[in-house]
Amino acid sequence: MLIKKVGIIANIAKEKSSEYTASLREWMIGRGLEVYLEQGIAAKIGGLPGVERRKLWSIVDLIVVFGGDGTILRTARLVRDRDVPIVGINLGVFGYLTEVNLDEMYSAMEVILAGEFQVEKRMMLDVEISGGEETFLEGSVLNDVVINRGNLSRIIELETTVDDRYMTTFKADGLIISTPTGSTAYSLSAGGPIVFPELYSIIINPICPHTLTNRPIILPESAEIKVTLRTMEKGANVTLDGQVSFTVKSGDTVTIRKSRHVTTLVSSPHRGYLEILRTKLGWGGSQTGAAWERQDAHGTEYP
Repeated sequence: MLIKKVGIIANIAKEKSSEYTASLREWMIGRGLEVYLEQGIAAKIGGLPGVERRKLWSIVDLIVVFGGDGTILRTARLVRDRDVPIVGINLGVFGYLTEVNLDEMYSAMEVILAGEFQVEKRMMLDVEISGGEETFLEGSVLNDVVINRGNLSRIIELETTVDDRYMTTFKADGLIISTPTGSTAYSLSAGGPIVFPELYSIIINPICPHTLTNRPIILPESAEIKVTLRTMEKGANVTLDGQVSFTVKSGDTVTIRKSRHVTTLVSSPHRGYLEILRTKLGWGGSQTGAAWERQDAHGTEYP
């Protein structure tokens, strides 16, 4: 794949995101590329033209994302209608989707711009929230759909069917329906399995179920899942990729199925998925893992 036009999106809340963006922009322009900045990061740098985020993906061959996994998730939903590859450069502490670290940014980009890179087609899910004949919300996710009790003080009841066949009514704090990419997100924290991204499948994982025999289950990619809230009080929430939230009431149904869209992620030329897992989860007592064990939930590292 020949890359001539590159778009850059950055989380402007991240420290030095403007500095890294400006530096990479100049480096790419020096190699004859056309570089387009998303409006937010262009404004933060100052003096440079910016492109609206919803238009950026339609004019470039590659998108570079500075940030963490959350920035990748927002970008994935944005570019779902066009199969444009995304390369994530990690500005955070802990991430699975931003595979390229800052200290290897230029060496990785040399490989990518030479066309010597591999991509992963990550499965997405389509989500529809409806009540009766009315559809309230439609969207797509790369990680997961989470239905939780929101501001309710007690557990909720979630009647769940698969391909219009009744499975069970979960009595729990909530339910996570995730892709293999999302298996290392909230689902992992709730005791779910790690699933390789190449294995297209759908994971259903109850959150703190009342019945302890309710365990995570992996369904085929062809499955259509319908979850209907059977708790009378209004206040349960449906959250898409942890970023878009909607309040549902009793009788509302959430339908989840495999999307026709995929997210195309550029694989790091320096490491594979197993190494990412080993590093991020601290398997084998590595120094990186030990550092992670010294961090609190907010990513603060202690000596």
